[in-house]
Amino acid sequence: MLILNGKVLLFEEGGFAARDIRVEGSKIKEIAPKLEALPGEQCIDAAGCYVTPGMIDAHSHICISEEGMGAVGDDCCDYSGPLTPELEVVDGMYPFDRAVESSVRAGVTSACVCPGSDAVVAGVCSVIRLDGTVADEMLVRRYAGMKCSVGENPKSAKYGFASRMGVANHFRKCIEDALDYRHSKEEAQASGSYFRKDRGMENMLLVLEKKMPIHVHAHRSDDICTAIRLAREFDLDMVLVHGTDAVPVADYIAKFNYPVIVGPGITTRSKQELWGKTFETAAVLQKAGVKICITADHDVTPQYYLSTYAGLCVRYGLSELEALKALTINPAEILGIDDCKGQLKAGLDADIVIWSDSPFAAAALPTQVLLEGKPMC
Repeated sequence: MLILNGKVLLFEEGGFAARDIRVEGSKIKEIAPKLEALPGEQCIDAAGCYVTPGMIDAHSHICISEEGMGAVGDDCCDYSGPLTPELEVVDGMYPFDRAVESSVRAGVTSACVCPGSDAVVAGVCSVIRLDGTVADEMLVRRYAGMKCSVGENPKSAKYGFASRMGVANHFRKCIEDALDYRHSKEEAQASGSYFRKDRGMENMLLVLEKKMPIHVHAHRSDDICTAIRLAREFDLDMVLVHGTDAVPVADYIAKFNYPVIVGPGITTRSKQELWGKTFETAAVLQKAGVKICITADHDVTPQYYLSTYAGLCVRYGLSELEALKALTINPAEILGIDDCKGQLKAGLDADIVIWSDSPFAAAALPTQVLLEGKPMC
């Protein structure tokens, strides 16, 4: 397949450039100023159109909080305890969530599916391609992050503690249990004695070994700082999620180089934690040197309007190029899938969106979407 005459988003060129793209199977084969069609090759004329990578939502509950299904389709939070690192979203995913098709038609081709935010340590997040009928076959990266939470949600979730101190204490307890578990496992291996594995603690070892970051739900500035304190205390890789009140501590976040998944931005300030909500947050963080992503936090706000949320961040100070990065290459890097997704480059997956206009134009629509080379619309 050959995509001709498009304005192609190339980060190494600093924006859009006139290029042709050849797709072979599921991969991008080559990108060049002018490519000649091979005999029998399908051609798509993208003249006047903008071509971007498929968008990636770095924090979503799609397929575990299914649209229009109410309690039957809500598998975000388990409520069996405040510390459940043994849980994995892949065990609760419903591939036929009607939001999947709508998201793909809007140019979103991948998402990091996460447990909800009521538990202190909630379970494993997984990155999926938004195509398929079997959860296992949709996986791009199964162990993408360990979902954790600080602030009002876990504080008020009826787990037997009612303060932010209690939330932080439970997080420390989980890490310290994992450290003890690792010590016992090493002793058993050294002596050759029997050792019973614990799935949750095995998942936490991935965190301790920096094979999987913690994704920490934190809205208010003090909760953001608590998350940083905890991550530094145990030397953990961390991604901050939401960062609603991050503006007062933007320089502090940048000091420790933690990325922030910003959003959702288009909801009301429905609780005290959200009083600082503004679409300026993304620009403030980015200009402070923080790597950012934009999230819909589906199904809090619909994932299929992801480009609209990024466009509102542009209205409030984020450059268009940085907004495009926040939907593509930044989430790919944060989620550890940049070896296959996140930009238009030879050898990477052919997740390609052809837009009728500049992606943040009010009337812009995807006219064609490829997901790993497969035409989706």
